[in-house]
Amino acid sequence: MSILLISLIFGLVVALLLWQAYFLFKAIPDEDRHFLDSPALGFRLIWPLILLCVQHFAWLVSEKKLSATTAKLKKAGLDYALNAAQFVMAKYIAAIMFFLFTFLLLGVDDQFSFLACALFLIAGFMYPDIWLREKANSRESEILRSLPFYLDIITLSVEAGTNLTGGLTQAVQKSGESALRTEFSRVLRDIRAGKTRADSLRDMANRAGCAALDGIVSGMIQAEKSGSSLGPILRAKADQLRTERFLKAEKKAMEAPVKLLGPLILFIFPTTFLVLGFLVLSKVLQEQLINWPPLLWAYSWPG
Repeated sequence: MSILLISLIFGLVVALLLWQAYFLFKAIPDEDRHFLDSPALGFRLIWPLILLCVQHFAWLVSEKKLSATTAKLKKAGLDYALNAAQFVMAKYIAAIMFFLFTFLLLGVDDQFSFLACALFLIAGFMYPDIWLREKANSRESEILRSLPFYLDIITLSVEAGTNLTGGLTQAVQKSGESALRTEFSRVLRDIRAGKTRADSLRDMANRAGCAALDGIVSGMIQAEKSGSSLGPILRAKADQLRTERFLKAEKKAMEAPVKLLGPLILFIFPTTFLVLGFLVLSKVLQEQLINWPPLLWAYSWPG
């Protein structure tokens, strides 16, 4: 009878928890994502939990933290995929999930398991920031690679008689999908929405967070204010970017032997010395130049 009573109480508690969880998720307002991008796979897998945490715990995050996270998301080109509060809540959820996975796998029976759980908790909290930083660096590299080509198109359009807006339009129409094309498209949308061209270009430079693009935007705005020709300025900037890219590639090529020295010393050289040492030792033992019974016995034992 007691077992039946305990089972009923346990089932009632589980049912109440499920009922409460249902109402918690039902209280989340619907999000209109028709004009938004799809987030990454990891965020989509835990998206209901992210929305739940944003609904109930977003007020705990400071405005300073949200502003800094928004700037990082803009630099990575993810500000149309998720907002700052969603990203911060994803960090806490990832930390808890990493901790629970390690706890279920190892437990906390000894000091090593407790240390592993703590390390995975920290790793889960830091992993979204590392992923976001890699996305931002990759996007910045992509912008720097494609920027000279876009400047060439804008230069040709401006020298052909169109204004800067027409040059940006031609650059967007004549190029493939890329991060810089997306930024120029946003500039054109802002201009059509009524924002000035200078403000639209400044917003693009702030979003990208790229020093080279910031300098080019400053040159465009200054040339537009002074009334000077944009063609020579943009052509000089494109040549400068190509030269800098060549110098950077040359620098990386010169750094490659130094970076390879560590793996060579740690992995390649010991293996090579073991192989050569075995061959030399075999040759010495075969010619009986060393008369050491333990070595001779070990060498002749398989026969």
